[in-house]
Amino acid sequence: MTERVNNLNKHFFKSSKFVTRCVSGETIIVPVRSNVGDLNSIYTLNDLGTRIWDLIDGQSNVKQIIETIVEEYDVKEEEATKDINEYIESLEAVGLIGSSEAS
Repeated sequence: MTERVNNLNKHFFKSSKFVTRCVSGETIIVPVRSNVGDLNSIYTLNDLGTRIWDLIDGQSNVKQIIETIVEEYDVKEEEATKDINEYIESLEAVGLIGSSEAS
């Protein structure tokens, strides 16, 4: 849990190795390898996942993203914190995003 608490101050940014498109309210993320889209590794984000994706801008830290989601959606801060941290960790694990500590 300490690692997740430390994530609250991290700023995440999107990898440049992916192409994204919004289709019918969902975000489609396609990895690009050797200048070609890898259609076997497509990621699809629902409405909430898309909103979090939009908030991952390299400027907002995780705490700010959580606060925005709590304001915009009917969710308690504790639940949002847990779910958003897990979601961000999964995006980072597959290389969709990277992070940097706030100074």
